[in-house]
Amino acid sequence: MREKIARFFFSHSTGKVCPEDYEHLRLVRSKKEIHGWWNGIEPYGNRECTSERLLINPYNGCSHDCFFCYAHAFPGYFDLFRKRGVITVFEDFDKVVAKQLDSIRVASCGYLSPVTDPFQPINKRYQLTEKIVAAFVRRNIPVEVVTKGVISDKAMRLLAEQEHSFGQVSILTLDEDKRRRMMAGGASTEELIKNIERLSNRGIFAVCRIDPVLPFITSQEDELKELIKTVADAGASHIISSCLDIPKTMEHEMYKHIEHEFGKETMKKYKGLYVEEMSGRKHARIEYRRKLFEMIKEICDKEGVTMGLCMEFERIRLQKGHEMLKSRLKFRGLNQEFMTSRNCEGIDIPLYVRRNVGEKFSPVEGCDGNCLRCYHLGKERERAKERNKCRIEELGKAGAWKLRDYKRWSKLVEVKGKQHMMFHEN
Repeated sequence: MREKIARFFFSHSTGKVCPEDYEHLRLVRSKKEIHGWWNGIEPYGNRECTSERLLINPYNGCSHDCFFCYAHAFPGYFDLFRKRGVITVFEDFDKVVAKQLDSIRVASCGYLSPVTDPFQPINKRYQLTEKIVAAFVRRNIPVEVVTKGVISDKAMRLLAEQEHSFGQVSILTLDEDKRRRMMAGGASTEELIKNIERLSNRGIFAVCRIDPVLPFITSQEDELKELIKTVADAGASHIISSCLDIPKTMEHEMYKHIEHEFGKETMKKYKGLYVEEMSGRKHARIEYRRKLFEMIKEICDKEGVTMGLCMEFERIRLQKGHEMLKSRLKFRGLNQEFMTSRNCEGIDIPLYVRRNVGEKFSPVEGCDGNCLRCYHLGKERERAKERNKCRIEELGKAGAWKLRDYKRWSKLVEVKGKQHMMFHEN
């Protein structure tokens, strides 16, 4: 791994990347690998993501600098950004990703990006996002972008070229002043809504993420009604939501920000509401969250858009004698109650495969991409035949997969491809 320091600086006060300073942007050559979700459904039940994804972070650290971002609690380069404002750029990472894609015959949708914004200002200089999107699209592999920034025209054109590629735009409020009190950077509310219009006008599936909802700050029913109606009118087909959670390592810092920007009384309400702990984070009481999600679901139904939740769980205690490896706690995903689409991101994206390296990928016929559903069907003997249209049994375990797993499945495709079992012919 090679590092060098570039002449850029991210200012937390202005939310801009400035070329005058010599310290605060780090270029790194990295061989890190694309991979799947961090958690599998087993042993604790803490996976809500229905479909597999290939997660890609071309940058570590994000100049949007949302005060509630859970990535602030991460170590390494993320800690470097939190303490010194240093954004890490993985130089030529698009070439690394392209090489890894060329090593597999089985692929799921790419995801830009789970813990950083792919369209933060520094991307205008390096354009790693557009280069990585192009690497997927050239191979006919779907890819999605998730942003609080402005999606570039080049990225829009590329997304439109691949039938299952799509965009997610994070809009927490229509109140621009309130938005600015929650983050240092990011696009304006007007620009974010324009993102959805641009996606929709190009025929690209558009998702609005109201993720997270901040209790007592953006949770008012009238405000959520106006927001959901506005984005639905702009062309969003699906809403993803969650209720703010608080990493315990960030608790003091987040409460301090809430008190400074939204008042001492609001901060006190948070301390009274956030009493549930799961996986190192504090969550609002389950009764509050259920009421919030029921309200959002009713609004979405009225506006004719589907809804899913992101990483929302309730904690359940198991019966004595249940086989658990480390604890007696298990989690139940709330999408079982509130999701109104087949997949949590609102769009059905099949697994993609190809017979030979060098060929373009094709979607698996009959696959809706919902590996989590295949997992649950595997528990029901009478419905077992409905699962695993891809014929890769391991995918039905809804695990936390690595690149090496995709390479292993690729060997299965090579064998089964001769029998024409897995391929949708174009």
